[in-house]
Amino acid sequence: MTRALRDVVLLHGWGSHAGVFRGLVRSRDKHFNAHVLELPGYADTPACKPYTLEGIADTLAARAPARCSVIGWSLGAQVALMWARRAPAQVEKLALIAATPCFVQRGDWPYAIQRSVLRQFAQALHGDRTGILLRFVSLQALGDVHAAKVAHRLRTALFARAIPSEQVLKDGLEILRTTDMREELHAIRHPVLVVHGEQDAVTPWAAGKWLADALPHARLHLMRGAGHAPFLSEPAAVSRVLAEFLNE
Repeated sequence: MTRALRDVVLLHGWGSHAGVFRGLVRSRDKHFNAHVLELPGYADTPACKPYTLEGIADTLAARAPARCSVIGWSLGAQVALMWARRAPAQVEKLALIAATPCFVQRGDWPYAIQRSVLRQFAQALHGDRTGILLRFVSLQALGDVHAAKVAHRLRTALFARAIPSEQVLKDGLEILRTTDMREELHAIRHPVLVVHGEQDAVTPWAAGKWLADALPHARLHLMRGAGHAPFLSEPAAVSRVLAEFLNE
């Protein structure tokens, strides 16, 4: 008897779209039934109201299979955590790539970017969405041993579909600026794999380690030499690690 393929949902990050997972999905298509979902407001999908982390999670949960594992990257990882928090019976496992419970530095949270970086991004969005997204591409590739390859793949994905509206991008930045999930992590009882790049300039690897330690049933897989998009830097290695975890 042929075993039914497991349903796996993939969630992209801020300023990107589902096409960024193209290579990852292609390498896994014989092992899982992949559902690569656009965040609300991306690639011509309608934005949700209110545009909050909870609103995004609820919108995607309604579009997803009744039982699935979720792979989230960056902002998509925070959405995945919120999804598991709000619909625990729907989510089987979580695989979080370049994840953090809190994107910006706070008095008791140094493992993040400065708040002023997101503020500058938000201010510069008006009239220059493409320029800001290209700056973010550079930041995501920064420090990666394959930085040129990662930046090229991110740029190629960026221009493959329509760029989100200024409002959607600003609302997403506001989520990144204000979200702090540290106090909620103890309630997420799912098996979790945290995949993090050692050279991540957006969410430092110490944030991934902290996250894996705080979640009750999580472990960290550190990708040496990788930046914020390890699945583009080392696609075969990340694909293998994800498959092993999801098949356990």
